[in-house]
Amino acid sequence: MKKRDYQICTNCVMDTTDSKIVFDEKGVCDYCNSYYNELLPNWQPNMNNEVELERVAKQIREEGKGKEYDCILGLSGGTDSSYLAYIAKEKMGLRPLIYTVDTGWNLNVAVENIERLVKALDLDMYTEVINWEEMRDLQLAFFKSQVAYQDLPQDHVIFAGLYNYAVKHGIKYVLSGSNNATECVRPPIEWVHLNDLTLIKDIHKRFGKVKLRTLPMTSMFKYRLYYAYVKGMKRVAPLDLIHYDKDEAEKILKEKYGWEKYENKHYENIFTRFYEGYYLPKKFGYDKRKSYLSNMILTDQMTRDEALEKLAQPPYSEDTMQDDLEYIAKKLGITKYEFEQIINSENKTYQDYKNSLGLIEFSIKMAKKFGVEKRNFR
Repeated sequence: MKKRDYQICTNCVMDTTDSKIVFDEKGVCDYCNSYYNELLPNWQPNMNNEVELERVAKQIREEGKGKEYDCILGLSGGTDSSYLAYIAKEKMGLRPLIYTVDTGWNLNVAVENIERLVKALDLDMYTEVINWEEMRDLQLAFFKSQVAYQDLPQDHVIFAGLYNYAVKHGIKYVLSGSNNATECVRPPIEWVHLNDLTLIKDIHKRFGKVKLRTLPMTSMFKYRLYYAYVKGMKRVAPLDLIHYDKDEAEKILKEKYGWEKYENKHYENIFTRFYEGYYLPKKFGYDKRKSYLSNMILTDQMTRDEALEKLAQPPYSEDTMQDDLEYIAKKLGITKYEFEQIINSENKTYQDYKNSLGLIEFSIKMAKKFGVEKRNFR
């Protein structure tokens, strides 16, 4: 297949490192056109929908009467989940249980942010401590598989754990930090594969050695359908009902709780920092900052020139990257040389393994048809 000539969107900073990106006659990409034509008409980023926010809050409070908690939310210590905790308690008057996951990779700044918020907001917290030997084995299997989406095991465990816990303990409402303001441009599937349990299991079957007896697992269909329609679990995204300006949110969190900002989105976790800042750009040429910064451009939180200036800088320092590489190799139980050999081996994709992408794409198509999902997935 002939390689495409390089092209970058004239409106955002997404480019042909997404092999399926499409540009119109003005050089504007399909992410931007999808945002302006499909998402924006149904969501106004500069408007507060206080009436709807209070309606949702009242419903959650009413249905939670007599229960210890009326909702649950996952807290990573990052901007979105931290601000969500603030909104849930201080603006919506809810009684959330804070759910955190210790996958073995969190940086101290993340732990400290979580502790500050939980203490200041006077909230209860449950921490799911993941079996390290199982987590290590699954993550090493993913590296050996040579696919791009190395954060899939960790992401899956975190979200599966949250949904499983909510259903098991009868907590009906799960508050999500997902929001259009920072996630309207989703990284393409070739960069970040969706929650595909079939892929996870096949890769582990081929390259893993430890049985996954305790790791939280759930398929997209289980939590989207069975949990939702049989168990009655409801996912609510309050940040889409407020004017969510990330800079302003970070300022409020810092002033009220002493919260600390990370270098880049998701850099509260040493594994994710290495994966996004080194592994993806070096091995595959994918820079997830392009999608993050394009979000900021589309929602008027950053200019395109500012985004290009940020992209001209390395994701993080070379010294820190080398330290991370050595640390991750050691923690995974391999040498630095073995780790570098894995990284430099032939690239693979989800197509080289069993996967459920066809079913997932069909479910997304149906979700878009019925107005449940409006973002551009590819």
